[in-house]
Amino acid sequence: MKYRAMPRTDLELSEVGFGVWTVATTWWGKISEEDRAKLLEQALEAGINFFDTADTYGEGYGEDILAKVLGHRRHEMVIATKFGYDFYDKLTPREGHKERPQKFDPEFVRFACEQSLRRLHTDYIDLYQVHNPRIAALERDELFETLDQLKSEGKIRYYGVALGPDIGWKEEGMLSMQERHVHSLQIIYSIMEMEPALDFFPVAKKEQVGLLSRVPHASEVLTGRYIQPPTFQEGDHRAHRRAQWLQDALKKVEQVKFLAGEETGRTLSQAAIQFCLAQPAIVSVLPNFTNLEELAAYTSAVDAPPLTRDEQARLLDLWRNHFGLNEPAQQLREI
Repeated sequence: MKYRAMPRTDLELSEVGFGVWTVATTWWGKISEEDRAKLLEQALEAGINFFDTADTYGEGYGEDILAKVLGHRRHEMVIATKFGYDFYDKLTPREGHKERPQKFDPEFVRFACEQSLRRLHTDYIDLYQVHNPRIAALERDELFETLDQLKSEGKIRYYGVALGPDIGWKEEGMLSMQERHVHSLQIIYSIMEMEPALDFFPVAKKEQVGLLSRVPHASEVLTGRYIQPPTFQEGDHRAHRRAQWLQDALKKVEQVKFLAGEETGRTLSQAAIQFCLAQPAIVSVLPNFTNLEELAAYTSAVDAPPLTRDEQARLLDLWRNHFGLNEPAQQLREI
């Protein structure tokens, strides 16, 4: 494993991190309890030290399982979690994958932080992230005053913003970096989804913000395992991708297969991760792990040959020309 320093902090993150949501929910396929534990244990053994979770994953389970399985090795890990969704309100049940109500008032932020500390069995959180905020939340001074207070109290070490739930959120990302001077910004960036991340990179460099890039395989179409749009089980987050999006994405994949093969020394899934790591502003990439085979393949991507300048230029040209499809390069965010 290789590691990168997060600017303005003393944190060093593994270039490939572990997004805990795959072992805390059924949104990316169903995994047995035993296999969830094995994945977390083997990830740490493989050199992954960055674990990204959220209080809302499994309504606290994403933090519980991290403590249960790896709590005895707490000081070997950089733990990031998120806050902002009020899943404690049992009178308002969640409907499918719809977003829950959000709260960012000081009282709720403090309450959420204390609950996360309790579930994680720790007295500090390395990186505390505002979870999918709208611009109105980011404009509230009291939110960041509260985070600064939690930092001065030692309950959190650094704080950042996780953009989402889907692609887009340019205004929120720019404000987070330029006005709130967060330590990290979590984004979506892949060969299939380059914007608005391309606009974030120079700003992140100037403001010294560490970027965390999730979903590098674009709903798994960049793993090389699909020829036709797959059918996902009910409840799987990928089932919410439009059928047309998946069909078009697979057409695009055909045009980027030059990145993989014996002559390149890498697989397509490894190339997708190397594509993200080619950006110096990206500190860690968060692929989705659901089994040990994926864990081995994706962690070994850091040792695969980096993309050449010609390959990167070719990908950018494909993106700017919409991969030859009749669609705009700029994709609107989805909620």
